Amino acid sequence: MSETVLEETLVETSKKGIQILTEMPAISIKAEPLTHIFDFKFTNSQLLSIIVIISFLLMALRYSKESKQKIKSGFYYFMHFIISSIYSLFKTVLGEKINYFFPLIFSFFAYILLQNWFGLLPGVGSILLKIEENGHQLFAPILRGGNADLNGTFALAIISVVMIQVYGVKFLGFGGYLKKFINLSNPINFALGFLEIVSEFSKILSFSFRLFGNIFAGEVLLTIVAFLVPVLASFPFILLEVFVGFIQALVFSMLTSVFISGAIAKHH
Repeated sequence: MSETVLEETLVETSKKGIQILTEMPAISIKAEPLTHIFDFKFTNSQLLSIIVIISFLLMALRYSKESKQKIKSGFYYFMHFIISSIYSLFKTVLGEKINYFFPLIFSFFAYILLQNWFGLLPGVGSILLKIEENGHQLFAPILRGGNADLNGTFALAIISVVMIQVYGVKFLGFGGYLKKFINLSNPINFALGFLEIVSEFSKILSFSFRLFGNIFAGEVLLTIVAFLVPVLASFPFILLEVFVGFIQALVFSMLTSVFISGAIAKHH
């Protein structure tokens, strides 16, 4: 092979390499806005979150309706098995107060689980829409998992931590709950109280980044695997992400119940 032919081959190969790189799937950490409602950006993760909320409400209404009927479908018994199992699990943490806290805890679990699993459905992240952002034409997925958006997990974390404080004040009183954070009896207790205040704020970061990191990393993995080997290679990873989505929903709700149990316990 002559030097000229070799040079042409290398140039052609490099051009193909550049073309392959430009065709790699674009992965954005932030959710892409689909449209603007006045000054509010309506993103693809918010669209899927609305679908999840509607699905959640429809399932709850059907379960409630069938619970009052004599003849029940398989859907009712399946949901009753799931709810009973989760109830028994969290009863070991919250004890006799489980009936008071279970609506919040199970809502966290069911909503996060649906968000995680809906993000794995065909079409989520793969059906693109041409949008304009900052004067540039871009292709963005119409649907994106709500928990793959840090804004969504941050909102869930704030709700969880705020409700922990609310329950602490409700069960211990404002003064009794405040003693967990402000104790002037000695310098050691005062320092520990300051650390407790810091730990409450750190829970928000811990909740939000743990859930976001696991779900976003899973979606990136599925995207890359599907791009490299389009046929059936991503199926084992989808099964893994189904399991991870369940575990993350369970971890978030379990940690919330543990922190609630600690917040309503009397300070010693």
